[in-house]
Amino acid sequence: MWPKRLGARCSVRRRRRWLGAAAALATGAAAPAVAQSPRAANPERPTFATHAYAVAPGYAELEQGLAARGTGSLRDATSWDVNFKVGLSRHVQLGLFGPLYARASAGSGVGDLGAALKVRTDLSPRAAVALVPSVTAPTGSEARGLGAGRALGGLVALVSADLPGVHVDVNAGPQGVGAGAPQWFVSLGGSRTFGHVGLAVELFEFTPGGAGSRLAGVLGAVTIRLAEWAVVDAGGAAGATDGTPDQVFVGITTNLGRLF
Repeated sequence: MWPKRLGARCSVRRRRRWLGAAAALATGAAAPAVAQSPRAANPERPTFATHAYAVAPGYAELEQGLAARGTGSLRDATSWDVNFKVGLSRHVQLGLFGPLYARASAGSGVGDLGAALKVRTDLSPRAAVALVPSVTAPTGSEARGLGAGRALGGLVALVSADLPGVHVDVNAGPQGVGAGAPQWFVSLGGSRTFGHVGLAVELFEFTPGGAGSRLAGVLGAVTIRLAEWAVVDAGGAAGATDGTPDQVFVGITTNLGRLF
C-alpha cells in the first residue's frame, strides 16, 4: 500500500530545509485518542505510514486524495488514491486500497488494488500497537507503468503513542514481498493539533529490493477537521534520493457511519 502512494521515480539544500522542519515539529498532542466517538474520522492518510488505531466496529470510513509527483516535474505522474476501511471488531480493521485512477508517461487507468488487515490492541490509554499484513493484486497495467505485474505482499508493525506535546507513529516491516528481495519500510512520524488544525511530518525510507530501488524523503502536511466526521489534508513530500519523486497532494477522510 505504501510504495504506491509514492508512485514513479532533491537538492541537499532543500533536503536540509525539510529535515529541519521535521525536527522542529517532532519536538512540538495530536491525533487519535484510544477512546473517541465512533463517528470521529481517524485518517491514516496522508503519510506513507499509518497509526495503530482502527475504525469503530461496524463503522466505515473512506479516505481519498489526489496526488501529483515526479523527479523532474510534478507532471510526471498523477493518481486518485482511495482507502475504504471497515471496523470488523474493536481489534480488527479491514482496508481496501489503491489508485482507482493513475496516469504515468506510458498511459493511464486503474492501478494495483489491494487489501490490508489491521490487527491492533491498546497498551495503555496513551499507546497502542498493531500488525498490518497486506496484499495487492496485479490490476494495473505493467506495460503502462501502472502496476507491478504480479501480486505483492507486505507486513508492517506499528506503534502509536501520545507523548508530552506530540503524537508519534513508528512503522517498520517488509514490502514488495513476492518480487524477489523485499523492500524494508521504516518511518517515524510526529503530529500536533491546534484546535481544529493539525500539523504532521514524517521521515520515511524503503530499502532497495526486487520491487524497486531505495526511496527516502520527508513529508509534511496540514489537516483541518471540518466536522467530527470529516478531515481534509494538504501537503507534499520531498525526495532525499535521486530516484525518489517529490509530490504534492490534497485529500479528505470521511466517516460514513454505521454499516452493521
